[in-house]
Amino acid sequence: MTYRDELREIAMGNHGFVTTRQAVAAGVPSAELPKLAQHAGLESVSYGLYRFTDLPAEENDQAAEAVLRAGHGAYLYGESVLALHGGLADVNPDRVLVAVHRRVRRDLPSFMSIVQGSPDDVITVYDGIPSQDVAGALLASRNRIGDQRLRSAADRARAEGLLTAREFARLRERLTE
Repeated sequence: MTYRDELREIAMGNHGFVTTRQAVAAGVPSAELPKLAQHAGLESVSYGLYRFTDLPAEENDQAAEAVLRAGHGAYLYGESVLALHGGLADVNPDRVLVAVHRRVRRDLPSFMSIVQGSPDDVITVYDGIPSQDVAGALLASRNRIGDQRLRSAADRARAEGLLTAREFARLRERLTE
């Protein structure tokens, strides 16, 4: 298997993206990525992030890209998590919110915003993207979305299996405070 094949395999399960960190973990030397990016089919998106241009676009590619651009330990946050799940709470944020626990010193595209994550955030993975859990995302969205819409979103999330009975009960209680 060639380096390109190894990277493509990673990208196929990662919305078409591969990071230098993932490449090295798979045994591909980091120096190979820029070389491969000079040939058609692999492009450098940002420092340490590459995308296979011949892989078909998927619905959540932009969210995946935003989290990968922010770097190791970053995760989708708040309204962006709700949008990932078919627009829970009828949201369609104009920017992808990504939480981090450290300073990000990269130039970021206008489609994303960085917020400071909390050590209390419960992190999970939805569609291959590290994300705040739905319960936390609903609570984090309280300052932008009314409680009635959030309660309706909680009902829908419970029906779709995105919340446990315990999470749902705690959430309903917190949204009536």
